[in-house]
Amino acid sequence: MKINSKKREKVVCAMSGGLDSSVAAALLKRAGFHVTGVFMKFWMAPEKNGLVGTWNRCCSPEAEARARKVAKILKIPFYVFNFEKEFKKRIVDYFLDGYKKGVTPNPCVVCNKEIKFGLLLEKALTLDADYIATGHYARTNLDWKNLTKNPRLMKGKDREKDQSYFLWMLNQNQLKRILFPIGDYTKDKVRALAKKFNLPVLDIPESMEICFIQTTINNFLKRYLKPKPGPICARWNLAQKVVGRHEGLAFYTIGQRKGIRLPGGPYYVLGKDLKKNLLVVTKNEKDLYKKELLVKNVNWISPKQSLRDATGQAGEEPKLPLKIKAKIRYRHQPASATITKRLQSKFYSLRFKSAQRAITPGQSAVFYKGQELLGGGIIC
Repeated sequence: MKINSKKREKVVCAMSGGLDSSVAAALLKRAGFHVTGVFMKFWMAPEKNGLVGTWNRCCSPEAEARARKVAKILKIPFYVFNFEKEFKKRIVDYFLDGYKKGVTPNPCVVCNKEIKFGLLLEKALTLDADYIATGHYARTNLDWKNLTKNPRLMKGKDREKDQSYFLWMLNQNQLKRILFPIGDYTKDKVRALAKKFNLPVLDIPESMEICFIQTTINNFLKRYLKPKPGPICARWNLAQKVVGRHEGLAFYTIGQRKGIRLPGGPYYVLGKDLKKNLLVVTKNEKDLYKKELLVKNVNWISPKQSLRDATGQAGEEPKLPLKIKAKIRYRHQPASATITKRLQSKFYSLRFKSAQRAITPGQSAVFYKGQELLGGGIIC
């Protein structure tokens, strides 16, 4: 990793007290950047019925103490930014609103856009920083000798840990200011680097769950949403028959098998009718497979080819129709598809070469061409 020799560039590195962000900060320091560590405080569930609210896993006192300790070892300045109000409004409320509307939102995608690469970047620029950095397993095509050209977002080197899926909402103005120090490393190599740098983060357990939910999503939803029970209809071919009652549409997602509590199963959640408060299930798992989906709110990341237009935030829409690889959820295997734009609309259609299981409204469909992330949208 090389930096501009004309000046010692300033980087604000988001530090959560975990392995990845700690090594990211160490790599930046080793490369010669002027690094400042920042710990972000997010929203935590408030006190209720006399019980103290539980800490958000990303910003517990223990996590802050670890991040502060790493910063001390690296001999870099360390600050705490409080984004609690913004996180509640932009992330938690978005999450709850999605479930109210019967979809399954992905709050991590929005958090990256609004908080980690939105508010943090705004704050860093007011501190005269040149870049922000995180411990995401992702890359850009930027040459460290020339960080001024238009960036493209790429998959991380570690295929199992690649987190580019969660970054499809970013724009060119953000990407020009973002560094991913561990994107060129595997997880095993990152662990080895932590040991080499003597960082006390090797025994920190990884969390793949939503950070502000401490137990289960359903328990969280029951606390903040008023359940509205209704009928469950089973689908046989095109016919439907009421076979039971559901606890509230928010508590079910497409493809779900457990928790339906119907005799003679297994049953799978096939769909929801919000107007009729109806949950549709099927006993035939093949009903969950579909070859086509629609996406909205599409964001293209790749830089515009015209230098005259390259200063804008938005990326350039590729020539359509286009054959791509698409992921319809984080752990989904990228599948071959063709993307087209609906005439006179803002919707795009993805038609897959082979049928995909449990296409879920509210989740992200992300488009790849080789190692490059072209963009993404919300499944609708």
